[in-house]
Amino acid sequence: MIRLVKYLRFIPILLVAAVCGCGGHGCTKPVSSATVPAVNPGLPTAAQPKLQTMKLWLGAEELVAELALTGVQQQTGMMFRTNMEENAGMLFPFTVPQRVGFWMMNCPMPLSAAYIDPDGVILEIHPLEAQNTNTVVAGSERVQFVLETSQGWFGRHNVRTGMVVRTEHGTLANTFLRGR
Repeated sequence: MIRLVKYLRFIPILLVAAVCGCGGHGCTKPVSSATVPAVNPGLPTAAQPKLQTMKLWLGAEELVAELALTGVQQQTGMMFRTNMEENAGMLFPFTVPQRVGFWMMNCPMPLSAAYIDPDGVILEIHPLEAQNTNTVVAGSERVQFVLETSQGWFGRHNVRTGMVVRTEHGTLANTFLRGR
């Protein structure tokens, strides 16, 4: 019995090796995706349909943004999408100001993200590299909105930190936060 307990700790390692089909020399044959467990079964597996849109103004620049309003819409974001029109984006409104972090898992095209405070002021602009799973964390704890665009859009349109983002209904706060 004592000898059996001594070897029980190796069972997980042996199971992984058996499932992967790996011997002591590494895997030479790819494992079919059906036998590989998902890293996180809650992550999206396909692009979401186009979301409701709203016009935004960043200074004199107009942009049409899809609105990621629900948790699922925000988690999916731009995953699996392969193109974005020049004056298009996706806006992520959050219920409270916070230190946000965005990553690019399953996102095949590079993006730029503006981290925006409750008053609609752009605090930070970050490049987001395609497929990069490193989180780009905001320097501020006051981020309430994030606007993703094609990479470099902010620079091409002379949109800088300190500028205010407005909607066709007024301020970001009046549009998304009234009644809270």
